[in-house]
Amino acid sequence: MAGITVIKCGGHEAVDPGAVCADAAELYRQGRDVVLGHGGSADIESLAERLGVQRRRLVSPDGVSARYTDDAMLEVVTLALAGRVKPRLVTALAAHGVPGVGLTGLDGGLLRARRKAVHRAVVDGRRVLVRDDHSGRVNAVRADLLTGLLDAGLVPVVSPPALAEDGTPVNTDADRALAAVAAALGAETLIMLTGAPGVLADVSDERSVVPVYRVPATGAPSDVSGGMRLKLVAAREALLGGVTRVLIADGRCANPAARALSGEATRIELDEDNTEEMTA
Repeated sequence: MAGITVIKCGGHEAVDPGAVCADAAELYRQGRDVVLGHGGSADIESLAERLGVQRRRLVSPDGVSARYTDDAMLEVVTLALAGRVKPRLVTALAAHGVPGVGLTGLDGGLLRARRKAVHRAVVDGRRVLVRDDHSGRVNAVRADLLTGLLDAGLVPVVSPPALAEDGTPVNTDADRALAAVAAALGAETLIMLTGAPGVLADVSDERSVVPVYRVPATGAPSDVSGGMRLKLVAAREALLGGVTRVLIADGRCANPAARALSGEATRIELDEDNTEEMTA
């Protein structure tokens, strides 16, 4: 399908899901095929606190931080995404007259992932191996399920968890999952709406948005920090998968997707000098 737009509604507490859904609805009314994806870090954190579930992070040797997902946290992630965030987005779309269908990666085997048997992490300055983390990386997407919904005039609302090889759920990074979805659909555009106005040259100055960021060939970019590093990895994977345009933009404002499409965003491109060396 041509002209598909995949919008990732970031889980940062400052991102305005109502504004994101209003923009998705406007694109839908314009006759565009839209897939809305989401994470839910703020909701996961608040629900974990309410349920008394310990929140921990795993930091890889190259500095990328990810949620540590033991049995209890996997349950929290599933409850927060499927039971809180997704109904909120589907309801917001409905308020604009748009029929949304909420799906986790478990539904119909939408997202398949390879479970990570071992995680390499740095704890107190030492490298350790973590073996009890329920997470993985999406390696297959049932694009036919999504295109069927799009053909029926519906807006899929997609999130983790995903289904592992053994038939059990695993947490997976929402940015990378939506990059895989965009690539599987041959999407024209992936818009990643976040709690920042784009990639910043100076993280302390929101006016320092970089118009174009050329993502390095491999590994996590060393010139950015925090969650933006993994977003750039996801953007690279989308571009390598054939997505034409990837934009990282501010999700805290009115008309966030429209602003991104009009140029108020950082456009991510592959580093031309190293394209031949890139791996997914």
